[in-house]
Amino acid sequence: MSIWENIKIAVFSIRTNAMRSILTMLGIIIGVASVIAIITVGNGGKDFVVDLLSDMSSGAVSIQVGTSATAGELITKEDIQALRNIDTIQYVSPMDYKIGSAYTDEKTAMCFALAGNEDLAQVMNIKMRRGRFFTEEENNDASNVCVVTEIGALVMFNSLDCIGEYVNFQLNGQVVKMRIIGVTSSDLTASTSSSNSTVSMYGDMLSNPEFQDSPMGSGSSAMMAIVCPITVTDKLSNTNGYSMLYLTAKDQTQAAVVGNAAKNILYAKHGNFGSNIYSVVNMESFTEMVDKIINVFTTFVAGISAIALLVGGIGVMNIMLVSVTERTREIGIRKSLGAKTSTILFQFLTESVILCLIGGIIGFIAGVGMAAAVAAYAGIKIKIELSTIAIAVGFSSAVGIFFGIYPARKAAKMLPIDALRRD
Repeated sequence: MSIWENIKIAVFSIRTNAMRSILTMLGIIIGVASVIAIITVGNGGKDFVVDLLSDMSSGAVSIQVGTSATAGELITKEDIQALRNIDTIQYVSPMDYKIGSAYTDEKTAMCFALAGNEDLAQVMNIKMRRGRFFTEEENNDASNVCVVTEIGALVMFNSLDCIGEYVNFQLNGQVVKMRIIGVTSSDLTASTSSSNSTVSMYGDMLSNPEFQDSPMGSGSSAMMAIVCPITVTDKLSNTNGYSMLYLTAKDQTQAAVVGNAAKNILYAKHGNFGSNIYSVVNMESFTEMVDKIINVFTTFVAGISAIALLVGGIGVMNIMLVSVTERTREIGIRKSLGAKTSTILFQFLTESVILCLIGGIIGFIAGVGMAAAVAAYAGIKIKIELSTIAIAVGFSSAVGIFFGIYPARKAAKMLPIDALRRD
């Protein structure tokens, strides 16, 4: 008997008992759909997070000062200039953030201010939507200029056309009138998430007495973010040193080496070798770590979901045993007419595999649909890889073969005389 004839017999049997076949396939459908949905969403989510981190870091390395550092161990402007003179370093900027409030004549909002020098746009990969970033001269002169996010522009001015407008930034009881020179599409609060806890950041904001006494402390949830010269926030907070800086290497493949060299220069300038005050965080290695964590988590959850396939496989075995029992006379007639044991074995095995493959295809479609719905809600893109399709087909075929072997062998080993005696 040819393979095609076996397939036709299997399809006829499945169609004859359509409801029973559908109920049998449910376990396979649920199992495959769960695995496919998790893998597809996991791959899309991984790409989203990794791309976000890559966009934010742009191959940057951060050097952070430990909390136990003394005032003399903080990073100074002289340290920044010394690092700028190193041939292997392309950009370097201190980074600080302040929590205050911002207001115009009509609106008031919480304000997150990210501060650095003119290189901050490069090391943090801040993308300009409109206008420009501040210059070295503006940073040196502590000019009251700033770049706002798109959300900030909409919150305060209901429009992205806010270049040349003014916003008042209040910090430590002092108010600075900032002129807006640019609008960025980057998420500034997310840009600091690799080194500062977002929860901690908002905790600082909510516990700030100035915020509690401001109109926002009375229930407003408006929030905006700005980027400004670090010399401006230095004046507002009397800062004489920095606890963090970012730098990029001219050769991004040497970022970790350049970061360690910069750290050693800081130790040399401050004379505190062996204190472990300065730590280097390579953003590329951080991205790789996040990639691995998401992969492990996705695999683990998908493995748990695959338990449904085991349950579905048991259902397939059960229904195939019933099918063998119902078709005992058919088996006896075919064997008495010369059908080989291998032919009977292959016939029932084919039926089992087709049953599982149909369930796998339906499960794959359902899984992709579930993934698309979740991805649309989360605002990410789904990613269907060839390996995902292979998993759906492979799992379904494997379940059909594994759980179909026993019923098929039982049918194939029947003696014709015993099979013909059965009603």
